[in-house]
Amino acid sequence: MIKAFIVIITLLVVSCTTIETKVESPANIPIDENIKFINYLDNDWENNLIKNPLFASYVGDKRFNDKINSNSIDQFLNQKNSYKESLKILQDIDISKLSDSNKLNYKLKEFGLMSSIGPDFPVYYLRLNQRGGIQSFYETGNRLVYSSKKDYYDWYSRLKQFSSNIYSSLEINKAGLEENITQPKLVTKAVILQINSILNSSIEENPYLKVFKNADESFFLPDEKKLLIENVKSLVENETNPAYQKLNEFLQNEYLPKSRQTIGLEGVPGGKEYYEYLARHFTTTDLTPNEIHEIGISEIKRIRSEMESIIDQVKWDGDFSSFLNYLRTSPRFYYDNSEDLFNAYLIMSKTIDPLLPILFKEFPRAPYGVKPIPDESAPYTTTAYYNSPSPGRPGYFYANLYKPESRPKYEIAVLTVHEAVPGHHFQISIAQELENVPKFRKYQGITAFVEGWGLYSEELGQYMGLYDDPYDKFGQLTYDMWRAIRLVVDTGMHYKNWSREDAINLFIENSAKSLLDIENEVDRYIAWPGQALAYKIGQLKILELRNKAEDLLGDKYDIKDFHYEVLKRGSLPLDLLEFYIDEWIEQTMNS
Repeated sequence: MIKAFIVIITLLVVSCTTIETKVESPANIPIDENIKFINYLDNDWENNLIKNPLFASYVGDKRFNDKINSNSIDQFLNQKNSYKESLKILQDIDISKLSDSNKLNYKLKEFGLMSSIGPDFPVYYLRLNQRGGIQSFYETGNRLVYSSKKDYYDWYSRLKQFSSNIYSSLEINKAGLEENITQPKLVTKAVILQINSILNSSIEENPYLKVFKNADESFFLPDEKKLLIENVKSLVENETNPAYQKLNEFLQNEYLPKSRQTIGLEGVPGGKEYYEYLARHFTTTDLTPNEIHEIGISEIKRIRSEMESIIDQVKWDGDFSSFLNYLRTSPRFYYDNSEDLFNAYLIMSKTIDPLLPILFKEFPRAPYGVKPIPDESAPYTTTAYYNSPSPGRPGYFYANLYKPESRPKYEIAVLTVHEAVPGHHFQISIAQELENVPKFRKYQGITAFVEGWGLYSEELGQYMGLYDDPYDKFGQLTYDMWRAIRLVVDTGMHYKNWSREDAINLFIENSAKSLLDIENEVDRYIAWPGQALAYKIGQLKILELRNKAEDLLGDKYDIKDFHYEVLKRGSLPLDLLEFYIDEWIEQTMNS
């Protein structure tokens, strides 16, 4: 999984230009459409960096390193209008006159803009989120690259501006109350607890101080770092925390009592129609929520059958439910401390690295590391997530070490494959290292492709011998089942009036996930509608294409070639992925 705010800021990068493309040309000489398009992309990228200074920092451009993005409704509407204007400029370019490579660039740019414009639904009222909202801005600072003293002072300048965003969040949620568009009570409660965690921490342990306390001493004159830390403490105590306090008082006293009891999008005005859009958006298909629901039910039955075969293999003397209970409760499957759990993730990542040449012929240059999820958010978030690399900074697989007694050993291999290699780190780093493509394509993350690849990668652990132990194989099937269940419970809660208990029970009945993980997952789907649909739909398409290639190519088929073809263009909508794989199959057959 890609962390929520990273997806929003880094992966779903599109244009926000308001400047028309200008190409100078001698009189009476027609402008080549490719030049016009390239100029458009260059102007668009520059304006995107200007208007999205945090994204600029993530991609290594530090010109705007002391600025942050506003989160106001006006800013949201202005940006949406910019997308519309940029789309109009793009569509004035004649795609039929572009080169083949620029035709793909055009289609991907158009797809990104249209996705960002979306329907006229006030999504800003639903920004309150326990998995990456206003209360976790400190995580942004942890992602930045600090290569000079100025970088630390720039982050300090950004923090000085941040309290205005906290107050803006308060105003947005007030307006949401008036429009009767709120988050469910359970989301509100989780955010309140997270803000309380910040407010109740001592100033020395405040998460906003972490970056400065860990700052490289060599960048500073004697006592300069100490003075900077004192300034940050003063900022937190006099501006940031008071802003959080006011937001939390509003959430506790006004917003929570009026937050909706319903959990699905169908519980807000226009929500059911918006969810239909989200199903299409996140899967890049025309599948309806009802069709996705049925796909999920079918996949649950298929995976359940494979699970039962494993149970027979280990000669379990009991039924399916008793086996799942054994996996959840037996001490043999759990570490009793977070340090051993973390070390197991480190060992697994280094076990996988030398096995990758079995399946791949191209490898990313960017390194990756493993980190624990911050203590402040670990109790409320999922098992793991990935943050992509940026210039001067590796990618990181973040593992949840909270309550290690609820984190089974049989998940370690499959989770590492998904979040690190050959999953998210592998695919995203290769995309960022593409040559001879417009810059926007290096950072465009289409969820069905990105998360579809992550889930597809889990199955590849079989090829590398990671699941030779039947319990590890059951862990892989548990994760596959988890994503199949997602299709059913996400559509169920947001489109079919399912309760939270209905969703939890489907998990308990069909997966070995711990209750803590299940509850966090279900709450994630409630707060982030539709995103969970992308994983299984993307995986099924990649598997379908691999099976087609293997069947049609016969002796000419090589899984390394297939993976190269899937990854060589970066992130794609599923229909475009299918087009290019079909083209490769035909060329290979005729070669």
